[in-house]
Amino acid sequence: MATAFSSELQRRSRQRERWRDLSPMRRREAITGLLFISPWIIGVLVFALGPFIASFLLSLTKYNIIQPPEWVGAANYAKILGSDDLFWKSLKNTAVYVGGSVTIRIVLGFLLAMLLNAKVRFLGLWRTLFYVPSVVPIVALSMIWLYVLNGRFGLMNWFLGVFGIARIRWLSDPDFAMLGLLIMSTTWVGVTMIIFLAGLQNIPEEYYEAAKIDGASRMQQMFRITIPLMTPTIYLNVLINIINAFQVFSQVLIMTNGGPRDATRTFVLHIYDNAFSYLPPQMGYASALAWILFMIVFLFTAIIVVTSNRWVFYNN
Repeated sequence: MATAFSSELQRRSRQRERWRDLSPMRRREAITGLLFISPWIIGVLVFALGPFIASFLLSLTKYNIIQPPEWVGAANYAKILGSDDLFWKSLKNTAVYVGGSVTIRIVLGFLLAMLLNAKVRFLGLWRTLFYVPSVVPIVALSMIWLYVLNGRFGLMNWFLGVFGIARIRWLSDPDFAMLGLLIMSTTWVGVTMIIFLAGLQNIPEEYYEAAKIDGASRMQQMFRITIPLMTPTIYLNVLINIINAFQVFSQVLIMTNGGPRDATRTFVLHIYDNAFSYLPPQMGYASALAWILFMIVFLFTAIIVVTSNRWVFYNN
């Protein structure tokens, strides 16, 4: 420990010496640069790091906003893991949504990117049509999908009726409500498609020409050239979509509010209810839930990042 303290003193001493060795002009430039980035630094400290630390401290308290926080230690976490049935229910629903929506967006986004990477008529129009829904405000999208998935006169049931399939109560039947949200998740496939499209256009055409000379079929080109060289893009899309899917909230609140019978209650909705819907609000408990969600997302992200060197291949 004494050695580490001595090394730290030596490092700081070298930093002070380097600062003294700077010319007056370089010092003024450094100070000016710090002044220019100070709004960003203050913003991070006040609006990001500050609430981050405060939420962890609140997670160790019983706090209902009205009364001062009461220190309870790890009691909130013990209650979450031991007696909160809605926690496990919301965690299960979120896991189903993450697995389903990420799979849909990755597979569908990749297939659409492959189609739109070909030379077809009105290529720009098709790319725009698939991408535009992903930039529509979430409230407007939710209202549109409420009509599409309406159990009585929705467009989805009309389409299924063409094939003789009986009407489905998409958002009012516990067996189909989550499936309805997964169908809605296709709205944002345009973002994934655009990223995949950029990755496809970055693959040198010479690889395909050499494969054709060697007699490789289209399927062999797909699995031996396209997919291996697309793994960095797949890695990026998987990471982004998993993080976003764990935080699904707005469309659930608007379309089902967690129903029917908690079939679509997601983790973030459970946090929201504890923090803002219940009387009195359980802000300390909600903070503990938020930190559990943070650890889950961090764990999944770390696993993907650590294992990426086994399945992500770069051109070099």
